[in-house]
Amino acid sequence: MLDYSTLKLIWWLLVGVLLVGFAVMDGHDMGVGTLLPFVGRGDDERRVVINTVGPHWDGNQVWFITGGGAIFAAWPLVYATAFSGFYWAMLAVLWALFFRPVGFDYRSKIHHAGWRSTWDWGLFIGGAVPPLIFGVAFGNLLQGVPFGFDERLVSTYSGSFWQLLNPYALLAGVVSSAMITMHGGTYLAHRTEGAIQQRAVRGAVGAALVMAAAFIGAGAWLRLGSIQGYAITSAIDPGAAADPLAKTVVRSAGAWFANYGRAPLLWLLPALGVGGALAAAALVARRHTLAAFVASALAITGVIGTAGASMFPFVMPSSSMPDASLTVWDSVSSRLTLSLMFWATLIFMPLIVFYTSWAYRVMRGKVTLAQIRANEHSAY
Repeated sequence: MLDYSTLKLIWWLLVGVLLVGFAVMDGHDMGVGTLLPFVGRGDDERRVVINTVGPHWDGNQVWFITGGGAIFAAWPLVYATAFSGFYWAMLAVLWALFFRPVGFDYRSKIHHAGWRSTWDWGLFIGGAVPPLIFGVAFGNLLQGVPFGFDERLVSTYSGSFWQLLNPYALLAGVVSSAMITMHGGTYLAHRTEGAIQQRAVRGAVGAALVMAAAFIGAGAWLRLGSIQGYAITSAIDPGAAADPLAKTVVRSAGAWFANYGRAPLLWLLPALGVGGALAAAALVARRHTLAAFVASALAITGVIGTAGASMFPFVMPSSSMPDASLTVWDSVSSRLTLSLMFWATLIFMPLIVFYTSWAYRVMRGKVTLAQIRANEHSAY
């Protein structure tokens, strides 16, 4: 039986894996949606683009649902506090996501240019808005979120929606948006040919360069700017029951880089983020599309891993009440809950990976204009 402190650390890693899985799997669907109105010229070309992800997008949503469910079950205080503080932002994500199932299912039901163009832009919104908001959310986490707890651990959020749209958070949103667009572009380049592939390559290269520059800029801002990090100054018991108020936290410049000083190998994560993006740009430009997709996935892993490694053990710092900041050690469910979920994850996650791999293998290959024109009444 795993001890409580080990389970807490395992679930921090598992939530990170689920976030990376969501960004890689559902991310390329969203990236394709973001590029849809720009790489597809005319209805047939846009149907080619949509058919590259049409058979898979709903299956990839499993990563999104699983990630949200894992946060709800493993980190209930984080889930409740985040959905309170980011309420309108999360609603905006849900509203944008509504366009995806409706757009995929209804876009080709009516052969009318105006109808199809409307749903194309709906799919664009469903692909472009969520990554932007998720990036803005991470940018706010790195700065701290204005919330606190009373003696009953009831959280109170003292900020506003517009407060979330600060310059650093918007820069983090650019990183996230460009990262997902790059990933979608590499996938689209792998699944298409001809003029569509050329436009996808240009989109992927441009997004990769923007992502690398914005990621470096965001890191430099944290290091050299006025944004302070967080550090625990009191003794902590990793195996103790969850109590976010049983610690002392201070804010200090450069605190988000302390873990890199203690474990220099962590610098491989930001290097992977930048190097993966540049490698993806170079590879996709040379039409090594599968390798470019892998490099893009590694870049995503590096970016998300950098955020997690920088903040550890913090999950949701508080700017208005630093001692109430939520960490890996004090925002989790009971030992029994974490243990049951751990064994369930060991069983079901390999099944998800196996099914996803099988589905992509069966439906591999290029989607061409000839195929689209020969199947005028297909679902997409």
